Amino acid sequence: MNIQITADSTCDLGESVLKRNIGIAPLCVILGDTTYHDGVDITPQDIFAYVERTGELPKTSTPSIADYEDFFRSYVDEGKTVIHYNISVKASSAHRYAVEAAKAFPGKVFVVDSMGLSTGQGLVVMKACDLRDEGKSAEEIVEETKRIAPMVNTSFVPDRLDYLYKGGRCSRMTMYGANLLKIHPMIEMKEGQLVADKKLRGSMEKCIASYIDDLAKMYPNYDKTRCFITHSYADESVIEVARKKVKELFTFDEVLETVAGSVITGHCGRNTLGVLFITE
Repeated sequence: MNIQITADSTCDLGESVLKRNIGIAPLCVILGDTTYHDGVDITPQDIFAYVERTGELPKTSTPSIADYEDFFRSYVDEGKTVIHYNISVKASSAHRYAVEAAKAFPGKVFVVDSMGLSTGQGLVVMKACDLRDEGKSAEEIVEETKRIAPMVNTSFVPDRLDYLYKGGRCSRMTMYGANLLKIHPMIEMKEGQLVADKKLRGSMEKCIASYIDDLAKMYPNYDKTRCFITHSYADESVIEVARKKVKELFTFDEVLETVAGSVITGHCGRNTLGVLFITE
């Protein structure tokens, strides 16, 4: 079976997209009156500049049902069976639209809710690629990736809460207090939606070290295949702390570093970092 793995652009997989032959359906980022396509004609730096200039967050939108139909058709017409992975249905309407679009291709397009975002979604996509390369059928790939989707640790630590405040995810007082006292919440995906968990205090370097210490305690058993260190143009000193801590506390076969795309960056702001992997 000729299987094509595809995903929403929110998977933030960087170079792995080309290396593993992953098709990407870009979500849209809207700055003022202009619409851009994530990963195509807009960068996170454009987001930072827009927010600094206007004080407003960009808006985002998903592909329409017709857009997904066109996207899927491009592969089906080549004789391929498509397995598509969406950003969590609790974070976006993309999954519902993709499911509707797939009805135009019975038995040829499968759509899976990754229950994650950024490289939490990406880890499920990469697992699908592993299974495809092992010769598994589309049905087997769908079944196994649905099983592991709830087991992915999708978490990150933002530097400042400005973007979360502008997006209505925390109050003005919480933002000011956190920024003044250098409080950084650990934000984690639970049952497909983001929730603020433990509060860390101090410099970003100190908080990232504590965050990874906590991950090691929370998840002593994990899939050692790969881990992602994903950030939104974080300071090199912060990234280096993450590298050293992951190497010290975990034994992954592969540690990949990626930069979050424009959709994810538009919600968390610069200098956010997460360590993501599949738990057992």
